[in-house]
Amino acid sequence: MKLKEKLERHYLAFDKTRISPDPLEFLHRYRIEQDIEAAGFISSVFAYGNVKQIINTLDSIFSLTDVGPYNFIMTFSSNEEHRLMKIKHRFYTGKDIVVFFRVLKRVCTENESLRKFFVQHYDGKEPNLKQAINYFSNSMIEYAEEESKLTNGIKFMFPLPSLGSACKRINLFLRWMIRKDELDFGLWKEIPPSKLIIPVDTHIARICQELKLTSLKNVNWKMAEEITNNLRKFDPEDPVKYDFAICHIGMRKLKF
Repeated sequence: MKLKEKLERHYLAFDKTRISPDPLEFLHRYRIEQDIEAAGFISSVFAYGNVKQIINTLDSIFSLTDVGPYNFIMTFSSNEEHRLMKIKHRFYTGKDIVVFFRVLKRVCTENESLRKFFVQHYDGKEPNLKQAINYFSNSMIEYAEEESKLTNGIKFMFPLPSLGSACKRINLFLRWMIRKDELDFGLWKEIPPSKLIIPVDTHIARICQELKLTSLKNVNWKMAEEITNNLRKFDPEDPVKYDFAICHIGMRKLKF
């Protein structure tokens, strides 16, 4: 079977019934666009490490958002800070998580939504979202620096492609927001899916090396671009559609 046929078969096989375990499942709890977007960004920032650990951390965070994640951000106060201080996730301390929510509150207060903040620096003439991500992450880091001394955890939350990072988590969030199918939401209609870059982690890297979709060894921005460019040969308008299936084949140790 040709690679395109295999990719399409796996893409269709991993439908909404096979989301779990994945941070994407938290977005599907909500119906209001502002909540989906807020849940998406929160979920993506914590989407690293063991998937069980990711789900447990997100369960702890979302258990505090009875008013919905967007309203939780907009009304974020010392009461919520005290409760979030008790949560830790790998490189993130409780203080890092508090600073993260302070930054989110500022961005959403000043711009109404993450979408409006992000798309104002999107340039459709660029081949992909590298420059928009750079501006977004740099702005977040500047806001965080005004709140507290920068820690390694905060820097890790907002990676920069200009420094070579594959930016897996922000590319994952952008996939959820920009693509549209029964998994992804397509809320950010200003940006076409063709501009997306695949969110590369160790699972994606290993399988794409086996499939000869990348010749590179190290997981970085260049690898993410190379894999995406090769996937464009199969679907130039929506190359990142295959991401979920490839990732979960790797996670679940299935045969491609």
